[in-house]
Amino acid sequence: MVSPSPPAYRVRGLTKVYGDGATAVHALRGIDLEIAEGEMLVLLGPSGSGKSTLLNIMGGLDRASGGEIAFRDASLVAMDDHGLTRFRRRNVGFIFQFYNLIPSLTARENVELVREIALDPMTAAEALDLVGLADRMDHFPAQLSGGEQQRVAVARAIAKRPAVLLCDEPTGALDLKTGVRVLEALVDISARTRATTLMVTHNVDVARLGDRVVHFLDGRISRIDVNTRRASPSELAW
Repeated sequence: MVSPSPPAYRVRGLTKVYGDGATAVHALRGIDLEIAEGEMLVLLGPSGSGKSTLLNIMGGLDRASGGEIAFRDASLVAMDDHGLTRFRRRNVGFIFQFYNLIPSLTARENVELVREIALDPMTAAEALDLVGLADRMDHFPAQLSGGEQQRVAVARAIAKRPAVLLCDEPTGALDLKTGVRVLEALVDISARTRATTLMVTHNVDVARLGDRVVHFLDGRISRIDVNTRRASPSELAW
């Protein structure tokens, strides 16, 4: 478990509703949560339980319908669109299930894209070396395996030295062996950079990687578990 520290995020009474009237979908139903700086938090639950919705609001990709969410001392609810864009550029690295690489660019060039919007970025070579792809940086996505492409996506996310890493099912499209390699890169980078890391998954075994596990059900937090010992990716049975 991480040592006590001021929260990276404070969430109070957060709600998210899509649509109106009888057809309205209540994706979040009053979420209360604090996340410490440098914590690795796993959001666990079935599809449609609200995990990704919360992650998107935390990353400034979506807005809450009600309640409050603050990153450090800054209210995301109070930010206008320009403020949320600046927040994302300065603070957040996103890693999704699908790699979203540009096919016509090499691994190096895909990573270099974020350097244009970051205040103090790593070089593309440094970021790719951290995920074990120093010898593949001049390859195009089509010349890389699925796991290698996802590690390029990880390198792209960390190249701007984000305070927060938001990972939505980062191994969902990968086989066991490849998924372990990607998770090893994520866990190692999270520890090195002290980035606050949130990982969405429906896989109970992957949840063993976190300091805490937040269980979601029907738009609510059903319980929060503390892992007294975090597992390493190589220990996962899947």
